[in-house]
Amino acid sequence: MAAAVVGAVALPALADDHHHGHQYRPVVYISDVQYDSPGRDDRSNRSLNAEWVEITNDSRRAVNLDGWTLADEDGHTYTFDHYRLNGRATVRVHTGIGRDSRTDVYQDRRAYVWDNHSDTATLRNDRDRFVDEVSWGHHRDHRGDDRHRGGDRREGHRH
Repeated sequence: MAAAVVGAVALPALADDHHHGHQYRPVVYISDVQYDSPGRDDRSNRSLNAEWVEITNDSRRAVNLDGWTLADEDGHTYTFDHYRLNGRATVRVHTGIGRDSRTDVYQDRRAYVWDNHSDTATLRNDRDRFVDEVSWGHHRDHRGDDRHRGGDRREGHRH
């Protein structure tokens, strides 16, 4: 009898975490990727900045991303510097050069990072622990793959 009571008390606490049902999504995760910037790949800064990765904080509290890294399969790594991602907020990490703001940060690169055909964006925390990754173009089954399919991903941004 006592066990049933304990179980009933413990359940609401679990139900609190609304992500338990689907993919075990971390609090901070990669929410969208535009790996193929629209138009011609002319390496202009405008084109470079149209290539980006979005990172979302799903919790109510701000998360300090200082020292967190975002890397591609070739090891090109962007490190967040003194950046706090507010609760329920998203930051867009652009490849090119620009002035960092609350909603947009820039890798300050002069060349594309994300491979149009296949690549993996990996997010790690300041202790180099794996947080999340999204892959595209790979044939192997990958949990991130069905979250972002090549073409339909950009359609939504055009409206």
